[in-house]
Amino acid sequence: MHTDNNNSKVITTAKTAFKQFQQGLATGTWDSFLEMLTEDFTFWFPVGSFQGKNVGKARAAEFFNFVSHQIFSEGLTLTLERMTSNDMTVVFEVRSQGKMLGHPYENQAAISFDVRGDKICSYREYLGVLSDGVTRKARKQMQ
Repeated sequence: MHTDNNNSKVITTAKTAFKQFQQGLATGTWDSFLEMLTEDFTFWFPVGSFQGKNVGKARAAEFFNFVSHQIFSEGLTLTLERMTSNDMTVVFEVRSQGKMLGHPYENQAAISFDVRGDKICSYREYLGVLSDGVTRKARKQMQ
C-alpha cells in the first residue's frame, strides 16, 4: 500500500465513504454517503432494472434505496477484513451478514471506490453468490 501524501488523501476519503456506506447498508439511510459522490458517479450492476452501467448521483440514490428497502430491509452489517489501495482506487474486503429477503445471509465481497479529489467517482463490488432459492428470489425481485 502506498503511503505518500496524495495516496493518504485518497485513503482518507475512501475510508470516510466506506463508513458512510456501512451505515447506509445497516440503516437504509444513504444521505451522508450520497453527499460524498461526484455528480458523474458510475457503478455497474449485473441484473434487473439497474443492469449495466449506471451514471449519476440520482441513479445511485435509486439503487442504494432499492437495495436497502427491497433486498436487505432489515439491514446488512459489513465487517472490514482488509483494505488495499493504489493512486486512485481503494478496495475494501468485507464480510457481510444480515437477512436477504427475510432469510439469513452471509457473504464475502470486495468493494472498490475510485476517488477524485475528496469525492467518490466510481463504485464496483465483486462477490460470489450461491445459486440458492433466496438468491433466485432476489434476482427475480430485481427485474
